[in-house]
Amino acid sequence: MQYFRHLVPLVICLFSLNAASQAKARKSKPAPQSYATSAVAMEYAKELALAEHWPVSQVQQTLGQAMKLPMVQKLIMPATTPAAKNWQAYQARFIEPKRITAGLAFWQANEKWLAKAEADYGVAPEVVIGIIGVETFFGRITGGFRAIDALATLSFDFPSGRTDRHEFFKSELTALLRLAYRDGLDPLAIKGSYAGALGLPQFMPGSWLKYAVDHDGDGHIDLLANSADAIGSVAHYLREFGWQAGVPSRFAVQPPNNTAALATLLAPDIKPTFSAAQMTEQGAQLDTAGLAYDGPLALIQLHNGQDAGGTNQPSYVAGTSNFYVVTRYNWSSYYALAVLELGEAIGYQRAAALRTQVYSGPEANSAASEPNADLPNR
Repeated sequence: MQYFRHLVPLVICLFSLNAASQAKARKSKPAPQSYATSAVAMEYAKELALAEHWPVSQVQQTLGQAMKLPMVQKLIMPATTPAAKNWQAYQARFIEPKRITAGLAFWQANEKWLAKAEADYGVAPEVVIGIIGVETFFGRITGGFRAIDALATLSFDFPSGRTDRHEFFKSELTALLRLAYRDGLDPLAIKGSYAGALGLPQFMPGSWLKYAVDHDGDGHIDLLANSADAIGSVAHYLREFGWQAGVPSRFAVQPPNNTAALATLLAPDIKPTFSAAQMTEQGAQLDTAGLAYDGPLALIQLHNGQDAGGTNQPSYVAGTSNFYVVTRYNWSSYYALAVLELGEAIGYQRAAALRTQVYSGPEANSAASEPNADLPNR
């Protein structure tokens, strides 16, 4: 007991030192900086208010509550040591059981709106499902940054060391404020990604203003929590960028062995440029469906990182105009192929579930005589 009485003052002393050091750390950490004291931000707010015929003091007060976020500045920067591109790793990240299961549930809950989107815009449910699944895990991961903080930071304090895009983000900040004014939203309450992307489909505010639709007809557009509007808006976006109903997105292909021929086919990057005959002349081997396709194609190369013995062989697909359209949502062939494969995997699982229901139901015998009855073609 005497031993513990000697320990008590020591414990109290250590606790006091720890508390003091934490207090010192809090004091040394710079306080969050608002844009209320930024002359550049306040001038921007004034000019925007005058152009839009809004009260200047109100816009300045709103923007003055935006905070500079060093974390946003950090996240917008490219990696100091970029990882090698790896389609197999990218594929494994998105085409996996949990995301497929979530996609099945999302499809079942929104079957009506997916069917309407296909009827209105010609975009198959698998493509819409794939985009929302890759972007936000069907609404589970939509971002925790206040959009006004993120966009103000990238508008007025864009970090050096990479291509300056502050004008782009300033236009998106303007779009955010216009969106809030138009739809009666609180601009201080809207949350999104570190780059200002919003809601289930991760639309930038400018895309929300231009492409978002009231898909369920309830009188307002909500991409933050309304799956119906998110579905319709994704389909509308793709249609506006040239999606063609019924056109495949890609075909299987073997690249040419000749290095010069391969370079020729890869030169246009992901832009469909060559006919099937031209690709064949260069030594590429298309599958039967690809050979019969009469539209332009692009040879898409996806690297697969490195193994112990060196570089893995790349993967290849022959992309159509619809593959290219998906890259207008996110300018990456890796992204586009992940979207398409995820949507297709969910579609296959859904079709299998429907077949199980048909064959195990009370009309199993009659259904068995018509194996394709009441089942989707895709």
